[in-house]
Amino acid sequence: MLRSLAARTALVTCIVAVVSVLVTAAVGIPLTATQANRDARKRLADDTALTAELMRPRFNNTPRITADEETIAKRLGARGIAVYLIHAGQADRAGLPAGTVKSIAAGRNVEVHLTRVGGKLQLVAGQAIGRDGNGVVLTEPPPGGILARFFSQLWIALLAGLAAGLLAGPLLARRISRPIRTVAAAAKRLGDGDRTVTLSPEGPTEVAELAHAVNGLTAALATSEGREREFLLSVSHELRTPLTTIRGYAEALADGVVGEEGAQRAGKTVLDEAERLDRLIADLLVLARLEAADLPIEMVEVDLTQLLATAAEAWGGRIAAAGLVLRTELPPFPVPVVTDPGRIRQIIDGLLENALRVVPAQAPLVLALYTGPSAAWLEVRDGGPGFTDEDLAVAFERGALSRRYQGVRKVGSGLGLALAARLSRRLGARIDAGHAPEGGAKFTVTFRLSAMP
Repeated sequence: MLRSLAARTALVTCIVAVVSVLVTAAVGIPLTATQANRDARKRLADDTALTAELMRPRFNNTPRITADEETIAKRLGARGIAVYLIHAGQADRAGLPAGTVKSIAAGRNVEVHLTRVGGKLQLVAGQAIGRDGNGVVLTEPPPGGILARFFSQLWIALLAGLAAGLLAGPLLARRISRPIRTVAAAAKRLGDGDRTVTLSPEGPTEVAELAHAVNGLTAALATSEGREREFLLSVSHELRTPLTTIRGYAEALADGVVGEEGAQRAGKTVLDEAERLDRLIADLLVLARLEAADLPIEMVEVDLTQLLATAAEAWGGRIAAAGLVLRTELPPFPVPVVTDPGRIRQIIDGLLENALRVVPAQAPLVLALYTGPSAAWLEVRDGGPGFTDEDLAVAFERGALSRRYQGVRKVGSGLGLALAARLSRRLGARIDAGHAPEGGAKFTVTFRLSAMP
């Protein structure tokens, strides 16, 4: 039962109520005792002064107690107060402290104080009468029954406060936990696949923020799943196209439709489509491993100038065969960075592959490297159709541009740019898309110089 927030809140509220009562008692009892002691001292001082005043006329007549004085003594005794008469410096009976008697004998009053009288703690007060060593001393036990007095006065208030806390606890706990139960129910519906879940952002600020967060999560899940469906459709199409070609040629070969003179061409077509499938599947695997954060990365110091020169040499023949003009803009000095050269080459190859697909013949294709005080950045620019400003916002989302330009211009699976973006992040670099001065697209990958990402 105590695993629920409502039960724990109710328990905490009840404990607070009990603690409040105990603290009130802990503070109230000493205060009650102090006040009771103060009242007893004042009352004893007043009784002493009054008794001395009443006995003053008779004190000079006889040292013996008269009937009126005996009545006063009995009434005080009924209240637990003992009366001692001091005549000529002598107490009428034993028990009083010698200091008290000496003070009265000297004509000094004795302030209320706590001392032992007859072996017991008593409050003692004395009033001198004249200067002949006469006076009256009253004693009474210190006030007792403090606990009884305290609870007799406040027990109703304490009980009412405790009852209110115990009753309010479950009600308050239920009210506090209600928004959380609502969010839990919404989360369960989200987990069951319901993407229409919305919560009303009302109540306290924290509850409203939680509702906004759940609503944002619902929208994000719906958007993500929509993109996932579109991506799967795009990938399915990319897989189906080469498979259809391979199947068609395989059936033709099996049926003998393709003669010996066409077998070599058919085999080359099947091989090309198989390689296309292999690249697509490899990209999917790398992308999946990047998202799972288990792709092996080997960070070493690399000369970017040499790396880009090697890439330009490797791609030169293929780019020339496509009728494009490859231009390099490399510094005449080494540019050392700490990165994974194989993954950087993978990024460059992917960007060049994209350019070859869309850049028309005789258009420029530029592979460049620039340096600054603390960073270096490589650029792949082209003179192709380029991107719109809207394209730049989604350039690195999986399949976004592929879906946008399907049937408009030649497109790939839409994995290449997403793969380049995720690889760049894993390497501690940053990749950006923009407009190239050559009129097409520009991709910039920025590295920190000589520093481990």
